Amino acid sequence: MHSTATQESATVLVVDDERDVAELYITWLDGAHEVQSAYDGTEALELVDETVDVVFLDRQMPDMSGDEVLAEIAERGIDCRVVMVTAVDPDFDIIEMPFDDYLTKPVSRSDLLETVESMRTRDSYDEQLQEFFAMASKKATLESEKNPVELDAHEEYREVSQRVERLREEADTAVSELDDFESAFRDFPSG
Repeated sequence: MHSTATQESATVLVVDDERDVAELYITWLDGAHEVQSAYDGTEALELVDETVDVVFLDRQMPDMSGDEVLAEIAERGIDCRVVMVTAVDPDFDIIEMPFDDYLTKPVSRSDLLETVESMRTRDSYDEQLQEFFAMASKKATLESEKNPVELDAHEEYREVSQRVERLREEADTAVSELDDFESAFRDFPSG
C-alpha cells in the first residue's frame, strides 16, 4: 500500500533539448502528474523552484549542460529530487554530483512513473536516508556500467561503497532504536 505522499500528483519538470523526447516524457507523465518542460538549461533554471517535486534532467544539452544545471539547483538550495536522464554512460564523476537517481536512455513510461513515485516516497525520508538512497543509486549505476576490475581500481568507488555501508549501518541503528522505543512504550503499563 502506497503512502498518501505517493498517491498525490507531483509537479515534474522535464528538461531535454530534444523536443520530441521531452514531449514523449510529458505525454507519459501527464494525467498522473503536473508536468512542465524546458528545452535548455537556462529555461530549466527559470522554472525550477520550491514548487517542483521532481526534475528529469538531460545531461547533454548545448547551451548549459545538465551537470551545470544540477550544480545551480544545489547551490540555490532548492528542495527537489533530481533524476539525471541521459544516453551518456555514467563514469566515476557521478559520485560527487548532487542528484537522487540516474536513468540511462532509452527510458520507458514505467521507468518515469516508477521513478516519480520513488522520489515522492524519498521526500518523506530524513536527510540521512535520502543521502543513503542517492549514494546507493550511484553505486548501483556504476556497478551496472563498469566491470569489477575497473571498480576496484577507483578510490572514488571504494569511498562510495564505504559511505553506502556507513549510511546503511546508521539507518539500521536508527530503526533499531525506534523499535526499542516503540516496544518499551508498548510494555509500559497503562492506567
